[in-house]
Amino acid sequence: MKLFDKIFGTYSDREIKRIMPTIKKINELEPTVEPLSDEELRGKTEEFKLRLKNGETLEQILPEAAAVVREASKRVLGMRHYDVQLIGGIILHQGRIAEMKTGEGKTLVATLPAYLNALTGEGVHVITVNDYLAKRDRDEMGRVHEFLGLTVGVIVHGQSQAEKQEQYNADITYGTNNEFGFDYLRDNMVIYKEEKVQRQLHYVIVDEVDSILIDEARTPLIISGEGEKSTEFYKVADFFVKSLLEEDYTIDEKANSVMLTDAGVEKAEKYFHVENYADQENMTIQHHVVQALKANYMMKNEKDYIVKDGEVVIVDEFTGRLMEGRRYSDGLHQAIEAKENVKVEKESKTLATITFQNYFRMYQKLAGMTGTALTEEEEFREIYGLDVIVIPTNKPVQRMDKPDAVYKTVSGKYNAIVEDIKETHEKGQPVLVGTVSIEKSEILSYMLKKKGVPHQVLNAKYHEKEAEIVAGAGQKGVVTIATNMAGRGTDIKLGEGVVDLGGLKIIGTERHESRRIDNQLRGRAGRQGDPGESRFYISLEDDLMRIFGSERLASVVEKLGLTDEDAIESKMVSNAIESAQKKVEGNNFDVRKNVVKYDDVMNKQREIIYSQRERVLTGEDLKEQVKGMIQDVIESTVNAHISGVDDTFDEELKKLIAYMEELFVEKGTFTFEDLEKDSNEQIISKYVEYANKEYDEKEEAFGSEQMREIERVVLLKVVDSKWMDHIDDMDHLKQGIGLRAYKQQDPAQAYQMEGSDMFDEMIANIKVETVKYLFHVRIEKAPERERVAKVTATNDSSEEANQPVRKKAEPNRNDPCPCGSGHKYKNCCGRGK
Repeated sequence: MKLFDKIFGTYSDREIKRIMPTIKKINELEPTVEPLSDEELRGKTEEFKLRLKNGETLEQILPEAAAVVREASKRVLGMRHYDVQLIGGIILHQGRIAEMKTGEGKTLVATLPAYLNALTGEGVHVITVNDYLAKRDRDEMGRVHEFLGLTVGVIVHGQSQAEKQEQYNADITYGTNNEFGFDYLRDNMVIYKEEKVQRQLHYVIVDEVDSILIDEARTPLIISGEGEKSTEFYKVADFFVKSLLEEDYTIDEKANSVMLTDAGVEKAEKYFHVENYADQENMTIQHHVVQALKANYMMKNEKDYIVKDGEVVIVDEFTGRLMEGRRYSDGLHQAIEAKENVKVEKESKTLATITFQNYFRMYQKLAGMTGTALTEEEEFREIYGLDVIVIPTNKPVQRMDKPDAVYKTVSGKYNAIVEDIKETHEKGQPVLVGTVSIEKSEILSYMLKKKGVPHQVLNAKYHEKEAEIVAGAGQKGVVTIATNMAGRGTDIKLGEGVVDLGGLKIIGTERHESRRIDNQLRGRAGRQGDPGESRFYISLEDDLMRIFGSERLASVVEKLGLTDEDAIESKMVSNAIESAQKKVEGNNFDVRKNVVKYDDVMNKQREIIYSQRERVLTGEDLKEQVKGMIQDVIESTVNAHISGVDDTFDEELKKLIAYMEELFVEKGTFTFEDLEKDSNEQIISKYVEYANKEYDEKEEAFGSEQMREIERVVLLKVVDSKWMDHIDDMDHLKQGIGLRAYKQQDPAQAYQMEGSDMFDEMIANIKVETVKYLFHVRIEKAPERERVAKVTATNDSSEEANQPVRKKAEPNRNDPCPCGSGHKYKNCCGRGK
């Protein structure tokens, strides 16, 4: 393959060669757009829109549009797109991933495809990793688009519904993956279409695409409400787990799991007073014990989470940032709260959920850009159907990447790092030190303080401060310690005289489990042809080497008789490290593939439910659908009750009559004698005729318009309630499905089959509940000031039917939010109103 690449060029080389004629056209057009006045240049936008309406394609107008954007950028920002930036923009327009090194101006690259695709009027989304970058890019790059007559919006946390609607309706909208994903879920919980904020998902450009579509894709987005389960058992399980000895459990770091040994199981049976810990009926105990084990023996304070103001806050393993508001699922967060002796919050109930994989795959066209994507090319292609094109740098890379320095122990490694930092600082060369956790940052900081080396530690708690610190990391004599990815998206410019000192020096305190994250750290130095250097320090006690490194390497080091202060550099060591990283990358890819495999089952079901909701929201006439539901419910109910066996017929018919009276038939309408001689078909026919007549009379009493509104609200309420219960049930199914492997069953296949049966059952229940509520509704006159129609059931046990159905008036601020979240309106969709 390498010989083929040498002769014919890599895949990226060949793809770029195909784009070069377009670049030539853009450059030839430059002299024709330069003389245009600002008004004439702005007028090109309307001209392009008209040409698109008249049948031209985006590809046909691309060269002219690119020339116009380049000229606008020169006038507004004083920045002219390099040819390599135009290549990157075309790759993004094609719906692919552009890998461009740090400092190559990816933010400017996105202006071309964003402008071109916004001309269709269907909206363009540009996704960044945090609110600060979203606002920065909107304020800076948005000026180019606004100069050309397009509207530009930004979605950030805390905006009101009205603000979000305005921002999403802009031609180009910037924002974060979390906000866009949660808005999609919330949009599919609203009662009125006017409450939705997003438009159709048309075209999206994902900045730092590897961080968003790979690193964050292991955790799905979840909107949850308060559950009903008690939290006391987490404390009980925690007390038990803390009493265990080392021989009572085993830790598998590769699989990231902790399990009780036989001795531990014996102790559990005594402690919880059960005969057989492994019995199905003891699953709740097992669940709490497993989570308590994981919390106590795998999850580490200051690495995986921190305790802040009496709360457990997750630390992002890739960025070191605090993930405020996010909680570990499946009770793990509660187990950690019990471990840390803070208030154990109630376990939440999932109201809506989606993975990033399935959210971003819904866009008609998906593109991304990053400095590091090639190592994950297989995953991008398999999961998202995206290929990766490596764009050459504008100027040759001058950075020197030195071989790894490998030490026997962690203490030996840290002493060497501190000496290297001290020497580099003394000569005035700036140093950026990458660590993998907050804890390691603080160890290094403590050691530097003792040596009297001034430095700043960046634990990435505030995005604005983070960007400011990282931007200044290239100034003379500055020493910055940061988690490996902190400050992504921020350019590090070299201070005066730093080029002569060798540029920015990068020191990695250990290899990350992904080669890509190492490359991101290296890439912070050597931008736009600047000099720079990088080196990673490693010890055989590092987690990566300890868990995944080869035993052969450890034995070779032992034979060499190295002391703590000795370092080795060898090809064998480098190969062992890369091999360990590939193993971890493979494991992580399998985890993410598994997430997608299970969520694909839910995704098909989610599409059905959400498309049903969309039809209801957009005012589709539901009368015929409701009549169809009535028919289905009657048919299935009669056939389920009446088996046709003579011995049991009398009892079955009596139960059927009683059930139908509970469902929708007025008591005494049908007697046993009325139906005893009828076949199932005749019984069905009588009930259907009765139901249709009753329903028509109800409509006459309420009026058609009011009846359609009642149908709409009742159906939405029932669908949402049943869907939330179904999500919960599917979650429980997934938790136990792994055990099917012991029965020689494929867990994913079993999940798909059983999940499908559960979905069919949910659809049947939706029909039954909808029919039941619709036949029990009555209208109450509401106070004049509220002007709401209240739909209530005569059956007092039905809580949902007693919820007010709000006409399009603003809900009362203390009422439950119409989106179904369970929060008060003022704290949810009405926030900020």
